Amino acid sequence: MAEKRDYYEVLGLQKGASDDEIKKAYRACVKKYHPDLHPDDKECEEKMKEVNEAYEVLSDPDKKSRYDQFGHAGIDPSYGGGGGGFSGFSGFGDMGDIGDIFSSFFGSGFGSSSRASNPNAPRRGQDIETDAVIGFMEACKGTSLKLKIQRMEKCPDCNGSGAAPGSSVDTCPDCRGAGQVKVTQRTAFGMISSAKPCTRCGGKGKVIASPCPKCRGAGRINVAKPVEVSVPAGINDGQTLQVSGGGHSGINGGPNGDLHVNIRVRPDSFFERDGYDIRTEVPVKFSQAVLGDDIEVLCIDGKVNLKIPEGTQSGTVFRLKGKGVQRIHRAERGDQYVTVVVEVPKGLNKQQKDLLKAFDDSVSDDKYNKRSKFFDKLKSVLNKDL
Repeated sequence: MAEKRDYYEVLGLQKGASDDEIKKAYRACVKKYHPDLHPDDKECEEKMKEVNEAYEVLSDPDKKSRYDQFGHAGIDPSYGGGGGGFSGFSGFGDMGDIGDIFSSFFGSGFGSSSRASNPNAPRRGQDIETDAVIGFMEACKGTSLKLKIQRMEKCPDCNGSGAAPGSSVDTCPDCRGAGQVKVTQRTAFGMISSAKPCTRCGGKGKVIASPCPKCRGAGRINVAKPVEVSVPAGINDGQTLQVSGGGHSGINGGPNGDLHVNIRVRPDSFFERDGYDIRTEVPVKFSQAVLGDDIEVLCIDGKVNLKIPEGTQSGTVFRLKGKGVQRIHRAERGDQYVTVVVEVPKGLNKQQKDLLKAFDDSVSDDKYNKRSKFFDKLKSVLNKDL
């Protein structure tokens, strides 16, 4: 007799492979060599027999143990003595584990006595997704959007039945309303029965002799539907609003799908949003920073006064509590952070320069806190290097 290949080699595994690895390798081989995928291919048929033989042994703990210890002789006493050897397709191991594989080959009815799901049962409509662009202030304060959505709705002429007014919908005589018919196939495994979609009714289980002219028998029509969407205050760019029941209408009396509106917010030239906080920059004059001043700051609700203390440095950030964006569906608000930028004047005339120089000469170095610290540190570094 011909020398048998090692069972692990047949499945593309290393000796000692786990049960999960064996099962996974077997499924891959079934998908690769199954005779129904390669009609009249004798080579694939032989390989499939070899694969099944290997799996029958390696999937059985007792047989696997004897095979690992004694090889082919451990599970076939006649091996090497001219015996009959393996009996072809006498077994498949645990069919429950591989039923999903054969379902993909032979249809959803393979290996199952349960009835197919009712094709006329109510089904939920599909969801609809759309984008909407709003302004920065609309996002902060909330707004209302008026959209026009293309969606499928129940046909008003036939009330969703698909049949012309005055006519009826009949049960398909071929599948008797099941939407599927039983098909028996002769394969290398024997006679196998499976369920296939009924070709007469297209899997619907019903036939319409006189289709509705408006929807052409579909029971639904495509319409442009005006929808008003409430946008809550505080929504941010990239967030999505869900409108329950705003999607396509259901089938066979099923519920509508939902409408998902993806919000895009246009950036603002003055405000920058950071979560529920607002950030802005305000330029101030040199004299205001030195002497201090009350300045006006623009917030999303209008203008407020901000006191700039004497000696304010450029880049100082002031917090305006509760002046940010309202949190969605809550009363709390974020804050506004105002960065003060001290602007140095340009184009001074001689008199202004002289006045500024006289002012500078009158101010001792100890009035410049950062400058004094910087030069003290610099001297320390230079002396250390020397």
